[in-house]
Amino acid sequence: MPNHNSDRPNIILILSDDQGYWAIGCAGNDEIRTPNLDRLAQEGTRFPNFFCASPVCSPARASLLTGLIPSQHGVHDWLRPSNLPALPGESGVPFEYLKDQKGYTDFLAANGYGCGISGKWHLGNELNPQKGFTFWRVHLRGGGPYYNAPIVLENQVQHDPRYVTDVITQHALDFLEQRVQDPTPFYLSVCYTAPHAPWGREHHPADIYDEYYQHCSFDSVPRTPMHPWQIVHPLQGNKLPQNDPEQRRRDLSGYFTAVTAMDAGISQIVNKLEQMGIRENTLLMFFSDNGMNMGHHGIYGKGNGTFPQNMFDTAVKVPAILSFPGHITPGAICDELLSHYDVMPTLLDYLGIENPEANTIPGRSFASLLRGEKLEGREHVVVFDEYGPVRMIRSREWKYVHRYPYGPHEFYDLGNDPDEEHNLIDEQGYQSRIREMKAGLDEWFIHYADPRLDGTREPVTGRGQLGLAGVPGNGENNFAQDWQYASQLSPSDKRTA
Repeated sequence: MPNHNSDRPNIILILSDDQGYWAIGCAGNDEIRTPNLDRLAQEGTRFPNFFCASPVCSPARASLLTGLIPSQHGVHDWLRPSNLPALPGESGVPFEYLKDQKGYTDFLAANGYGCGISGKWHLGNELNPQKGFTFWRVHLRGGGPYYNAPIVLENQVQHDPRYVTDVITQHALDFLEQRVQDPTPFYLSVCYTAPHAPWGREHHPADIYDEYYQHCSFDSVPRTPMHPWQIVHPLQGNKLPQNDPEQRRRDLSGYFTAVTAMDAGISQIVNKLEQMGIRENTLLMFFSDNGMNMGHHGIYGKGNGTFPQNMFDTAVKVPAILSFPGHITPGAICDELLSHYDVMPTLLDYLGIENPEANTIPGRSFASLLRGEKLEGREHVVVFDEYGPVRMIRSREWKYVHRYPYGPHEFYDLGNDPDEEHNLIDEQGYQSRIREMKAGLDEWFIHYADPRLDGTREPVTGRGQLGLAGVPGNGENNFAQDWQYASQLSPSDKRTA
């Protein structure tokens, strides 16, 4: 029989890809359809102030898994295909980026958990199971077309013709089916590629897409002129939805469709748990890897939608829901400032698993919430983010962004300017506060950053990582430089894109 021992709960992490905190019904968006995520929020607790550790996929995922910041684990940008040679004619080195780092799944596996993953990995060496996982069905890439996606099965790559969201769901269900007669607890990562680009109609279920395209006004997403730092996204080509209402409608239709289709897959997973009789002994966690601007601030993209990289809340804040019937308060909203790097210490604390290197990781446990208790002692907590040489410190009231070495820097009064529209960095009345936050930022990163892997020394542009960073990279520049400002496109490029 499956695990019913409440002392050792099953754990499922559902991770979306590029889903903004605003792109979910229970957060107040009345246009996007997410009935199953909304149900999880009603049955559990939603966290409106949950942040990624870096506003781009690979670094964020590495931080979520290890509890380390990018300047500790060395993944500073999304991994380019040169890191993933697995198909005929491809070259490159399949680095295992987290080889020398412990993830919480390593600890779970060592303590009797059966660990499985379905979907996006994007942390290198995709052909080989890592980090305590024995069930390993991962996407070979970081993303791409939603049909005919390359999936790793038994160390071989198969192109599955089905919609990739459905494939990821089915493999998760396969894992659960394998656990039906297993009395030991399990951990499962369900890592969707949705709602990452591409967003064209040909990539998504036409019935859902057409419903959004024909009937949604998309008033939940701001219409804002293009940000001057907007760069051309590799999966969008030279399309500029900020300047083209029709392109905006197409992109948002695809984005919303991807979220809704994923939501339907999540329903299948929850239903399977209920059929197995283990829903009440399974902690469900839902996050996105990073936030997403879909026109917010005039940007299409996450932190790397611009150069230099941006740290707007729409890029660094993620949707977050925890559901654990009988344990977590149903229908609650916890507005504490929390981060991906808090997840590892929380899980290990809750399960009573010791981490001998706990003092080297920046996160703090919020396991008291899993015990139905109040979260105490976080009145003065701030959160931090980094993306190469761009770093952020954020409290409830203030945000400071520092770009090494020369700027430009930003400072926002979030209490009076929650949409971050007015950069106060040069305002004389705020200089004392700015110096205080800069000192706090420096102190925190000096304490936690590994000088061998420090992101401030890396030329990270947001266009991808090509190899190992820092000292392990043997002095090479392993970050792509092939970016272009969207404003530099010629008029003919803009018309024909």
